[in-house]
Amino acid sequence: MPAQSQAKTPVELLREEIDALQREVESTQEDVRLASLRDEVEDLETNTTALPQRIRDLRAKGYVFEKQLESRAEDIKNRWGLIRPQANLQINKQSGQLVGEMRSAEGMMLQLASRAGSPAAAHPIMQQLKSSLSTIESKVSAAQAAVRGMYDTFQANLQQLLKHLERVEWTLDQVAEGCFKLTPTECAVMAVAAVWVKDGKEDKDDPRGVLYLTDQRILFEQKQEIATKKVLFITTEKQKVQQLLVDTLSVHVQTVTATKQGLFKNEDNLELTFASGAPFYKLNFHIDGQDSREWQALLGKVTSGQFDADRAVAPDQAAVDRIKHAPSECPACGAAVTQPVLRGMDSLTCQYCGVVMRLD
Repeated sequence: MPAQSQAKTPVELLREEIDALQREVESTQEDVRLASLRDEVEDLETNTTALPQRIRDLRAKGYVFEKQLESRAEDIKNRWGLIRPQANLQINKQSGQLVGEMRSAEGMMLQLASRAGSPAAAHPIMQQLKSSLSTIESKVSAAQAAVRGMYDTFQANLQQLLKHLERVEWTLDQVAEGCFKLTPTECAVMAVAAVWVKDGKEDKDDPRGVLYLTDQRILFEQKQEIATKKVLFITTEKQKVQQLLVDTLSVHVQTVTATKQGLFKNEDNLELTFASGAPFYKLNFHIDGQDSREWQALLGKVTSGQFDADRAVAPDQAAVDRIKHAPSECPACGAAVTQPVLRGMDSLTCQYCGVVMRLD
């Protein structure tokens, strides 16, 4: 017969409780120093200080929009300069008070450890220590809430800007890796991972890649690995496919519909319809990681010319003038010019006779 386990003695049970309380005391010793708040303030300082350089890097890579970005970063830096000293002062003050209260709990812990062999003598101290630790933790929570209240609005605004900058940085990285080229004066506005839903219902064969919005065009680049060989339904070989599948002028967009689809209404979808003369009548995209309503607003700003008014760097006037005077028909064969004319182009080729028309 298996040996029966012996019940633990009161002293053994007491020592287990004392060990658990010792761990709780050590945890509370960390909490009263308000280390999490100090880390938050340091992160805010690091991110705020880095803003000007991040924006300079974006400008160097060709991001010309949002002319207020620099002044917005300067305003954030100035506001943080007022908030940080007060937040640190409050952290030090609250932490000092909490550390002082913790000394009493540490003293009780020493008394409790010295009575580990006497449950009757230990229990009153144990109850007093538990009550003290609970009170201190409540004060820690109150101190954290009070300090965070000094910068929570600032933190939310900063995080919003940081998220936006991350998206723009990712956009510029994707453009740099793309299989297409922007014209010399064309600039990327935003990009997002997307699936081109070709027949109204997404399936595994729909191309996946990146949807781009520039100040002149809408582009979709397929960018995915496709299985080229399977053994017993298991993919054994893949091929990377990268090709431009959609290239159309944004001015041809007539309507943009943003919807939330899926079982939980958490899948963002865009439906674009185009005017006659565009290479597509309708395009549907399932975008990933961004709100389709934000893209609807971006497309509205591009088609209405608002991004041109919000440029930090004006487009080359000569390039603007060239497209204003672009020919409407071929001087050699008289055929109508239907090719899209983008700012930054210096010539057009007649699709009928092949004559190259310089844009002067």
